[in-house]
Amino acid sequence: MSAPAERLPVVFFGHGSPMIAIETNDTTAAWNAIGASIGKPEAILCVSAHWLTRGVAVTAMTQPRTIHDFGASFPQALFNVQYPAPGDPALARRVAELLAPLPVVQDEGWGLDHGTWSVLCKAYPKADVPVVQLSMDASKPPAWHYEMGRKLAPLRDEGVLIVATGNIVHNLPAMDWGARHRPAFDWAAAFNDHIKTAIAKDEPQAAVAYEAFGEAASRSVPTPDHYWPLLYALGARLPGDRAVFGPDHIEHGSLSMTTVMLDSRPAAQAA
Repeated sequence: MSAPAERLPVVFFGHGSPMIAIETNDTTAAWNAIGASIGKPEAILCVSAHWLTRGVAVTAMTQPRTIHDFGASFPQALFNVQYPAPGDPALARRVAELLAPLPVVQDEGWGLDHGTWSVLCKAYPKADVPVVQLSMDASKPPAWHYEMGRKLAPLRDEGVLIVATGNIVHNLPAMDWGARHRPAFDWAAAFNDHIKTAIAKDEPQAAVAYEAFGEAASRSVPTPDHYWPLLYALGARLPGDRAVFGPDHIEHGSLSMTTVMLDSRPAAQAA
């Protein structure tokens, strides 16, 4: 892959419910604006909260399928969504090269899960950018996931947009399902603000050691799957990157939609 004229940002999207794929609102408009501000990369590498494995795999097919990995209670319109972006086997091999000597399975069976396509169908609606997904090894600790992001950072100078999707706060049992715009629970707001401060100050170890924040952390991250993608984004952060937040809110009391772009481009250019 040829090097672009400038270093690409890395983006962590607070992806929320898959329903957002068939919605039009302030969040989807902001995601579209993020894609427009970045422009069309040569390829996208996505780390989604919804692909957990033992070991590490990367999608290596030329045409990844759209995976509808959610329950039958969702409307048929959501199951009808297709995101026909091509794959990129060469990028899959490059990811394996960067992560060596760690074995990386060149996967032909997964595809693009809703953590990826529900975001990209808004940020890159034409589905004309090749997309590769990287799985997360569910047996590894937070520091390991952060290190994976650090190893992937060179892709930013190779025309590849690194995207991570999950949620800083993701407590589904606590959610007030009937009130999307209700105020955040105190513990959810406190944890979200704590992690945002760590990102703004470029203090990634506070985000890696998130459990040290106590009860607010354990309630905000009852399982780590939606939190880990953030660590890949922070690992891929490079000197000179500033943190740009937005969207930045919590829905249903305990679902953080906070999105952050780590960007070294001049502020006027990134707008």
